[in-house]
Amino acid sequence: MSDNRDVQAEQENTVDETVQSAEEVQVEASEAEGVELDENAQRIYELETALSEAQATIKEQQDSVLRARADADNARRRAEGEVEKARKFALERFAGELLPVIDNLERAIELTDGDNEAIKPLLEGVEMTHKTFLSTIEKFGLSLIDPQGETFNPDLHQAMSMQESADHEPNTVMAVMQKGYQINGRLLRPAMVMVSRAPSGGVDTQA
Repeated sequence: MSDNRDVQAEQENTVDETVQSAEEVQVEASEAEGVELDENAQRIYELETALSEAQATIKEQQDSVLRARADADNARRRAEGEVEKARKFALERFAGELLPVIDNLERAIELTDGDNEAIKPLLEGVEMTHKTFLSTIEKFGLSLIDPQGETFNPDLHQAMSMQESADHEPNTVMAVMQKGYQINGRLLRPAMVMVSRAPSGGVDTQA
């Protein structure tokens, strides 16, 4: 009887130890799992941080490339503008030197007697030279300002005098003393003109 009780007690102790061991194993497994989860979370955090830093670096590099490209485009446009200005300035100076030649050809045509048969061939030669000269310079952007009968424009005309006239509207170009010229849309020389004004002293546009 006593032996049976001892065996039973020993079995109960074995069961208790087995249960306790199982519980300890479960706790250890839970702790190990918790440690593993913490390590995974830390790894994920590190990867996300590295990804964010890489994306920020890429964005900064993209911005730098765009800024560099914009700076290069601006520099190219400025250089092209400077070259164009230099070209136009050189052309303006050259064209300005040609204007007295045109003026002299026109004066020669105006002062020559076209009815004189002796000098008629010479006059035709001068007229042809004048026409060819104008045609040539027009190819390089030079255009004539001959405002006879037009309204006075202070941006293109220079009034040398004003005269009362009942035959013209006030501020009308009555006569052109010297023709003007533009080059590529810019005024090279204003036309020198005589401007009409009302006989009764009406409102005039001052030159």
